Amino acid sequence: MAELGNCPQCGDIYVLNNIRDVCLKCYKQEEADFEKVYQFIRKKQNRTAQMDEVVEATGVERTLIYKFIKKGRIKLVQFPNLGYPCAKCGTIIREGKLCQSCLTGIQNDLKLVEKEGKSKREIEERNKSAYRVLDKR
Repeated sequence: MAELGNCPQCGDIYVLNNIRDVCLKCYKQEEADFEKVYQFIRKKQNRTAQMDEVVEATGVERTLIYKFIKKGRIKLVQFPNLGYPCAKCGTIIREGKLCQSCLTGIQNDLKLVEKEGKSKREIEERNKSAYRVLDKR
Protein backbone atom coordinates (compact mmCIF):
# COMPACT_ATOMS: atom_id res chain seq x y z
CA MET A 1 0.00 0.00 0.00
CA ALA A 2 1.23 3.50 -0.83
CA GLU A 3 2.54 5.64 1.99
CA LEU A 4 0.92 9.03 2.58
CA GLY A 5 2.52 12.19 3.86
CA ASN A 6 1.90 15.89 4.20
CA CYS A 7 3.36 18.23 1.61
CA PRO A 8 6.07 20.34 3.26
CA GLN A 9 4.98 23.33 1.18
CA CYS A 10 1.20 23.46 1.59
CA GLY A 11 0.39 20.72 4.09
CA ASP A 12 -1.92 18.77 1.76
CA ILE A 13 -1.83 14.98 1.94
CA TYR A 14 -0.12 13.25 -0.99
CA VAL A 15 1.34 9.88 -1.91
CA LEU A 16 5.03 9.80 -1.02
CA ASN A 17 7.32 8.78 -3.85
CA ASN A 18 10.94 8.96 -5.01
CA ILE A 19 10.22 11.39 -7.83
CA ARG A 20 8.77 14.36 -5.95
CA ASP A 21 9.17 15.63 -2.42
CA VAL A 22 6.01 17.77 -2.61
CA CYS A 23 2.39 17.28 -3.71
CA LEU A 24 1.43 17.48 -7.40
CA LYS A 25 0.05 21.01 -7.07
CA CYS A 26 3.25 22.32 -5.46
CA TYR A 27 5.37 20.33 -7.91
CA LYS A 28 3.66 22.05 -10.83
CA GLN A 29 4.30 25.42 -9.18
CA GLU A 30 7.95 24.50 -8.62
CA GLU A 31 8.28 23.56 -12.29
CA ALA A 32 6.77 26.90 -13.33
CA ASP A 33 9.17 28.68 -10.97
CA PHE A 34 12.10 26.71 -12.37
CA GLU A 35 11.18 27.82 -15.87
CA LYS A 36 11.06 31.46 -14.72
CA VAL A 37 14.48 31.19 -13.10
CA TYR A 38 16.06 29.26 -15.96
CA GLN A 39 14.65 31.57 -18.63
CA PHE A 40 16.11 34.53 -16.72
CA ILE A 41 19.60 33.17 -16.04
CA ARG A 42 20.14 31.59 -19.42
CA LYS A 43 19.99 34.99 -21.13
CA LYS A 44 23.56 36.05 -21.86
CA GLN A 45 23.30 39.35 -19.96
CA ASN A 46 21.95 37.56 -16.86
CA ARG A 47 24.47 34.72 -16.59
CA THR A 48 26.54 36.65 -14.08
CA ALA A 49 23.54 37.70 -12.00
CA GLN A 50 23.82 37.50 -8.21
CA MET A 51 21.23 35.52 -6.23
CA ASP A 52 19.47 38.71 -5.09
CA GLU A 53 19.04 39.79 -8.72
CA VAL A 54 17.59 36.42 -9.72
CA VAL A 55 15.15 36.45 -6.78
CA GLU A 56 14.06 40.01 -7.53
CA ALA A 57 13.68 39.49 -11.28
CA THR A 58 11.79 36.19 -11.07
CA GLY A 59 9.90 36.46 -7.79
CA VAL A 60 11.01 32.91 -6.94
CA GLU A 61 12.06 32.25 -3.35
CA ARG A 62 15.76 31.94 -2.66
CA THR A 63 15.28 28.57 -0.91
CA LEU A 64 13.62 27.12 -4.00
CA ILE A 65 16.49 28.31 -6.19
CA TYR A 66 18.90 26.67 -3.74
CA LYS A 67 16.87 23.47 -4.12
CA PHE A 68 17.23 23.64 -7.92
CA ILE A 69 20.99 24.07 -7.56
CA LYS A 70 21.40 21.26 -5.02
CA LYS A 71 19.40 18.87 -7.20
CA GLY A 72 21.65 19.71 -10.15
CA ARG A 73 18.95 21.35 -12.23
CA ILE A 74 20.95 24.57 -12.35
CA LYS A 75 24.60 23.91 -13.17
CA LEU A 76 26.83 26.38 -11.34
CA VAL A 77 29.59 26.00 -13.92
CA GLN A 78 27.51 28.14 -16.25
CA PHE A 79 26.52 30.69 -13.59
CA PRO A 80 29.60 31.92 -11.69
CA ASN A 81 27.83 34.16 -9.17
CA LEU A 82 25.29 31.66 -7.86
CA GLY A 83 25.70 29.21 -5.00
CA TYR A 84 23.92 27.80 -1.95
CA PRO A 85 24.51 27.99 1.80
CA CYS A 86 26.89 25.78 3.77
CA ALA A 87 24.88 23.31 5.87
CA LYS A 88 26.68 24.42 9.03
CA CYS A 89 27.39 28.17 8.88
CA GLY A 90 25.40 29.45 5.90
CA THR A 91 28.36 30.76 3.90
CA ILE A 92 27.59 30.59 0.17
CA ILE A 93 29.37 27.63 -1.48
CA ARG A 94 29.37 26.07 -4.92
CA GLU A 95 29.95 22.38 -4.16
CA GLY A 96 29.53 19.86 -1.39
CA LYS A 97 27.55 20.44 1.79
CA LEU A 98 30.11 22.34 3.86
CA CYS A 99 32.39 25.32 3.24
CA GLN A 100 36.14 24.75 3.53
CA SER A 101 36.28 26.43 6.93
CA CYS A 102 33.59 24.20 8.46
CA LEU A 103 35.06 21.11 6.81
CA THR A 104 38.51 21.90 8.23
CA GLY A 105 37.00 22.53 11.67
CA ILE A 106 35.19 19.19 11.67
CA GLN A 107 38.32 17.38 10.47
CA ASN A 108 40.35 19.00 13.25
CA ASP A 109 37.70 18.03 15.81
CA LEU A 110 37.78 14.44 14.56
CA LYS A 111 41.58 14.35 14.83
CA LEU A 112 41.33 15.68 18.38
CA VAL A 113 38.73 13.05 19.32
CA GLU A 114 40.88 10.35 17.73
CA LYS A 115 43.93 11.58 19.65
CA GLU A 116 41.95 11.60 22.92
CA GLY A 117 40.75 8.09 22.19
CA LYS A 118 44.32 6.90 21.66
CA SER A 119 45.37 8.54 24.92
CA LYS A 120 42.55 6.83 26.81
CA ARG A 121 43.45 3.45 25.28
CA GLU A 122 47.11 3.94 26.22
CA ILE A 123 46.15 4.81 29.80
CA GLU A 124 43.87 1.76 30.00
CA GLU A 125 46.67 -0.47 28.67
CA ARG A 126 49.12 0.94 31.23
CA ASN A 127 46.57 0.37 34.00
CA LYS A 128 45.97 -3.21 32.83
CA SER A 129 49.73 -3.82 32.78
CA ALA A 130 50.09 -2.39 36.28
CA TYR A 131 47.26 -4.63 37.56
CA ARG A 132 48.89 -7.68 35.95
CA VAL A 133 52.17 -6.88 37.70
CA LEU A 134 50.35 -6.48 41.03
CA ASP A 135 48.39 -9.70 40.49
CA LYS A 136 51.60 -11.70 39.92
CA ARG A 137 52.97 -10.74 43.34
